[in-house]
Amino acid sequence: MPTDLLRSLSQAVLVVGLLYGAYTDLRRREVSDRLWVVLGIAGAVLGLVDALTRSITDALLWVVVSVFVLEHMVPWDVALARRSENLPGIVEIVIYAAVGLLLAAEGLVHGIGPDGLPLTVLAVYAGVLFARALFEVGVLYGGADAKALMVAGLLVPLDAAPLLGLPASATTILAVYPFTVSLLMDAAIFSASVPIYLAIRNAVRGDFELPRGFTGYRIHVDELADRFVWLKDPTFDRDAEEEEVETTEDDVALRRRQQAELRARGVTRIWVTPQLPFIVFLAAGAVAAIVAGNLIFDLAALL
Repeated sequence: MPTDLLRSLSQAVLVVGLLYGAYTDLRRREVSDRLWVVLGIAGAVLGLVDALTRSITDALLWVVVSVFVLEHMVPWDVALARRSENLPGIVEIVIYAAVGLLLAAEGLVHGIGPDGLPLTVLAVYAGVLFARALFEVGVLYGGADAKALMVAGLLVPLDAAPLLGLPASATTILAVYPFTVSLLMDAAIFSASVPIYLAIRNAVRGDFELPRGFTGYRIHVDELADRFVWLKDPTFDRDAEEEEVETTEDDVALRRRQQAELRARGVTRIWVTPQLPFIVFLAAGAVAAIVAGNLIFDLAALL
């Protein structure tokens, strides 16, 4: 199968998968891990077909990084945690180090490029490190967002050949640039538009106030239980742990309790912040990255 066709198919699978994940997250605020498994397997298979057209070594290295990505999508750590709470973390560190050392050895012995360590393999490994680091420091709040970035890097490792014509300087950089980084940067641009939208919405309705006019909006208290939002004003004097929620059911129950207490107080209008799943912006970022590459690099190249 031609490389261009494989690339187009991988891009299509990624976009459809992320759009589906965004839709389910908006509707239920949950994304099944099976989606990431399916997308990961698709990326592994399509990438393997491409690698086999080059060499057996490339194919074996691709299998290694594919399994490395997929191990994040399945709960293999549950059984180990029953034996020791620290065992899954130790095993995972060993996995990260082993894969990294293998790729480093291949790069040192044979170099990086067509005759050595493939850039696609290196990009997949770098994408996993990037996503995991962002998750650990709290930039990516949910595990689903980190998994989405990892499978995106497996399906589309590099930023080569965006659909729109780009300046030569941008094309040269993107040809060796991990796709996951561009996807996340484009997603960040889309997420930055939310405060602008909220400000305009509030101004049109005559509700704009600084600074919360950029972060939330007002609704009637009767709407609280039916919307995926966080209550911001008025608030309750409760411990932070009591306000934590882990499931959609917990979230709905919390808002129903808040709604009942607000009604008891006689409150009719409240300020809320929308619960916007970041995967929505990741889906938009994936489309933008495939069509136009890294939007920030594109802009810089035009200046």
